[in-house]
Amino acid sequence: MEKRSYVYILASGIYGTLYIGVTSNLVRRVWEHREGLVDGFTKEYGVKNLVWYEQHLDIYAAITREKQIKEWRRDWKVNLIQKTNPSWRDLFLDICA
Repeated sequence: MEKRSYVYILASGIYGTLYIGVTSNLVRRVWEHREGLVDGFTKEYGVKNLVWYEQHLDIYAAITREKQIKEWRRDWKVNLIQKTNPSWRDLFLDICA
């Protein structure tokens, strides 16, 4: 049985500070960021809104994709978000349902 993995982008607000991560449990990981349980960048800069994510069946593919997106220019990352979430709506409640 394959375990799903996710690449995700959190934002501090519309066009705000971005954070890109990878996880095998998207709901738990985003909740940890939102609650300030993850020390570091997201806690320091208030990056809590899930604005984009992508599912992978292979953790190695997810890690590769995360590294790829992290190397992109900021405007490419913004365009990626806006393709599926033009209003930069927080998607956290959607993934909890």
